[in-house]
Amino acid sequence: MDSQKETVFKKNAKAGMMEHKTDKWLIFLYGVFAYIVGLTGQIWFILYISDWNVVSNNVDMPQEISLGMALLIDIALILLFGLQHSGMARRGFKRMVTRMIPKVSERSTYVLLSGVVFIVMCLYYQPIDGYVWKVENGWLKWLLEAGFVFGWGLSVYASFIINHFELFGLEQVYFYLTGKEAKPIAFKEKQLYRYLRHPIQLGVLMGMWFTPAMSYGHLVLSIGFTVYIFIGLYFEEKDLVREMGEVYADYKKRVAMMFPFWK
Repeated sequence: MDSQKETVFKKNAKAGMMEHKTDKWLIFLYGVFAYIVGLTGQIWFILYISDWNVVSNNVDMPQEISLGMALLIDIALILLFGLQHSGMARRGFKRMVTRMIPKVSERSTYVLLSGVVFIVMCLYYQPIDGYVWKVENGWLKWLLEAGFVFGWGLSVYASFIINHFELFGLEQVYFYLTGKEAKPIAFKEKQLYRYLRHPIQLGVLMGMWFTPAMSYGHLVLSIGFTVYIFIGLYFEEKDLVREMGEVYADYKKRVAMMFPFWK
């Protein structure tokens, strides 16, 4: 009887281990899927607002519906973006989400929904007729194009300085799969972060405003993103001061938010 019980116990233990391993792989694959969707959404959005005509339904296309309805839809989409990006980053929302999903998947879920929101914006954002400025040739056009590329490149580069794969949730699910213990994120002033607290957001602002063709639809989008970024950073920095105390409070006093030498 004892040997039979031991055999049953070993079988149950083996089955439990296999189930746990399967769960780890599912969580990892979910993280990879979320990363792909998030990255796809961001790239699509960058191409969408560019002057390159790589993707259809460009923000600078002719207006198709009434001005009032176009503004209503566009503002609603910007609000959706802001609520998702800033709301899901708050600690209270994170606590609520991790009651329903594994804690290790929280960041992946954020990235997944961010990508979905970007895709929705690209599909349903409404163009508005007219241009604030439109530069079709010459050195100014190339300067604006260069600013657009530099801005988005700066945003991507800055994400790697602070750990791109942790920021997009891949590191968490990989460590969980391999059984490695994630090290606590240490605050470090390095490279761009010695001079700017938020180079990622600076790059986004540059990418939104540097364009040879600023249509009124693009203008609404740029203003919306600018307002969101400053509101979002206000709440983000409150969380950072709460989490890191005097370390971050002192950093705020010494280092400019987004524009060097302007604190």
